[in-house]
Amino acid sequence: MTLRQIIHLPEPILRKKAKPVTEFNKELQTLIDDMFETMREAPGVGLAAPQINLPMQLAVVEYLENEAEDEDLEEGAPEPKKKQYVIINPEIVKKSEEMVMGIEGCLSIPGVIGEVERHEWIQVKGLNRHGKPVKHKVEGWTARIFQHEIDHLFGVLFTDKAVRIWKPEEEEEETPLD
Repeated sequence: MTLRQIIHLPEPILRKKAKPVTEFNKELQTLIDDMFETMREAPGVGLAAPQINLPMQLAVVEYLENEAEDEDLEEGAPEPKKKQYVIINPEIVKKSEEMVMGIEGCLSIPGVIGEVERHEWIQVKGLNRHGKPVKHKVEGWTARIFQHEIDHLFGVLFTDKAVRIWKPEEEEEETPLD
């Protein structure tokens, strides 16, 4: 696997709508694996193709379902399995009326975080890494990650939606979603 370079603002591709993915070949599979590796190395919990300078409607998400599991690990214990998603040509087909505020960061906008209001849950349809139709209903933290990554595919950044943006203090944890 190859680590890809994550681009930062003001790179123009971050503000453009990505093109739908139409070919599901070996190169795409390699790209997806590279994106997971790049996201982990960064580290983040999501990464969209435009963030590595590719105008494709493709994003990856990986996180621990129960963050407390990670904190309660005994030294030397195996890491809990993380949940992985590949989102290709996604479309949000349903969303909650209930909105929740949360703190977000972004690998393409390092050094700042912000408060962003997102839907509590969403239902997304799209394609998996092999081009097969999938539907995901996600809520809470997962829904926030999905919405953040899907925004990237349409040239929207968390700073566009934030009600407040700031540079985190040293003791304040930065939360890069991607």
